[in-house]
Amino acid sequence: MPEEFAPARCPMADPRSAAKATPMAPILGKPVSRRTLMRTAGAITGALGTLAILQDGALVPQRLAMADPATSFPDIQFDLGPFSPPAVTYDGIPIGMPPVHTVFLTATLARTPSKADQSRMESALRTIEANYPYAPAGIFTHVAYSDNYFNRLPASLVNANMPRTLSGNQPVLKRAVPAPTDVAPGNHVLQLRRDEFNVPVRMESNDVLFTVRGDDPSYVADVVQWLSGSNRLVGRTINSPRFDAGMKITSSRAMFVQIGLPRYIAANAGTSYATFVNSDSPMWMGFADQQVGAAAPASDVTFLGDHGIHLSNATAGSYFDNGAIQHLSHVLLDLEQFYVDGRDPADGPDTREPFDERVQYMFHSPPVVEQDPNDPFYNGGGPKNLTMQGAMLPNQFHGPGYAEQSAQQFGRMGHLSTLHRSSRTADGRPIHIRIDGPGFDAMDTTTGCNTAKLQFSGFFPSADFFSTMRANTSAIDLLLKYNLDEEDHGLERFTTATRRQNYLIPPRRHRAFPLIELT
Repeated sequence: MPEEFAPARCPMADPRSAAKATPMAPILGKPVSRRTLMRTAGAITGALGTLAILQDGALVPQRLAMADPATSFPDIQFDLGPFSPPAVTYDGIPIGMPPVHTVFLTATLARTPSKADQSRMESALRTIEANYPYAPAGIFTHVAYSDNYFNRLPASLVNANMPRTLSGNQPVLKRAVPAPTDVAPGNHVLQLRRDEFNVPVRMESNDVLFTVRGDDPSYVADVVQWLSGSNRLVGRTINSPRFDAGMKITSSRAMFVQIGLPRYIAANAGTSYATFVNSDSPMWMGFADQQVGAAAPASDVTFLGDHGIHLSNATAGSYFDNGAIQHLSHVLLDLEQFYVDGRDPADGPDTREPFDERVQYMFHSPPVVEQDPNDPFYNGGGPKNLTMQGAMLPNQFHGPGYAEQSAQQFGRMGHLSTLHRSSRTADGRPIHIRIDGPGFDAMDTTTGCNTAKLQFSGFFPSADFFSTMRANTSAIDLLLKYNLDEEDHGLERFTTATRRQNYLIPPRRHRAFPLIELT
């Protein structure tokens, strides 16, 4: 075929028209325009490009309730409960939908921040809060710091204030390590991971992580650009923060969580799996993970802990008491294998994965609901007697030993079964909060094309807690012990983490370059 007639390497279907966004309370000034988003260069281009695409497809929801304006800011930075609407019940499952858009903005420092920098950081965060409501309809901004940051400070100061785990007397903040199924030296090699997704994982070395969240993509983009040096916020000239420490933005990752949005993006991108994605799901794989029962109260995952959960030596009033570990990873999703060609051709000419298989990859065996007997593929292929066609299913806890029981009894393990090996208390309460969701960009791809991905972040009581949880989810030990087929190994063959880093998200009262005032 002549080159001029060759199909595009990254095909894009003709954009479809989108419904207009739901009106919302006006905000002083003019947020960033779509044209501005598209022409911005640098480390924030990826996130802004995704936000620009989403401006045509994402609706700005009209939330059912807003927080009382007199509500004080919580000391737990990531506690959005007082400012978020109540959960909505779908098919009997309470679902708490987060802000539609999130951008994870990473940065490095050239040197140790000054005491003046500490004041500048606090001033910058307060400037955002003064110009946008602290609500889904406005902007939530959190800031966290890595071990690279703390290594710039006197070790004696850090050691005196850093909580330690009760189980192993380890610092709660440690560098991230590759998970057992990541592409890394010495790790188990997944034979079914396709070459396109055989991307080595990178342990990042940023200093600072900003998490910027809101329902309107233009507002999120406005704040991201301002933090990155635009000197404009809500349409006005407002100086961006400048630090003696020399902050440099290194990456930006946009995440979107809204019912039907993954299907919309898949269709407009002309993907092979578009018609398989459940249009009632907020997630790429067709199953919501925003169940209320799947996340802990914010106070439970802090270093101080709550409700009988206390995993570190932090005490009330100590410097980092209401802090937690925030893990950030970037995960490529092989949705073509998950939906279209994941079955062994030796089993027959139809290689598509039916709902019955996909629901067991995600949750448990046996499946919690039955597939559509007439068509287990189109629009997810879930049960038509459920309003959301299987997109909203219960996050059932069968105990920490169910993954092994499932491996023995059914010869397979679901992702949720393996996750539950160490992520909950003995009585079934989660000890983590996920803030993950779909992404769609070209970061770390081998093709250079926009690719479906999971932008994963979450809050945990310690870095060791997360690494143990992720290792147990990988379940390589059970895969080998019971000689299971790799295709029945949860979600591992469909996911490839390309970046990981741990951060400490301090209490709000110490959110601006923590410990600097004590140097």
